[in-house]
Amino acid sequence: MRFYLISDNIDTQVGMRLAGINGIVVHEKEEVTKALSDVLQMEDVAVVLMTEGLVNLCPDLVDDIKLNRTRPLIVEIPDRRGNGRAKNSITRYVREAIGIKI
Repeated sequence: MRFYLISDNIDTQVGMRLAGINGIVVHEKEEVTKALSDVLQMEDVAVVLMTEGLVNLCPDLVDDIKLNRTRPLIVEIPDRRGNGRAKNSITRYVREAIGIKI
């Protein structure tokens, strides 16, 4: 099993390639949809790394894959522009998931 990258910039692709992870650079929603469709057909891909910007382009598709498929695992990674998550995002996720404030 292997990793695969779907990125929206060359810098991330080059960095991951140096770590031995192949991937593709896309920019439009249609390209992301096609890339995910292609990855779902690859039997040897276990983990898909996606930059935050691309996940934000098609959150419904990514959520559908995460919730309804056992493979591949989709991991959202920050891109060169940094982490787009709001402060205390983990706390917000816990509050939304189980309904308690921590």
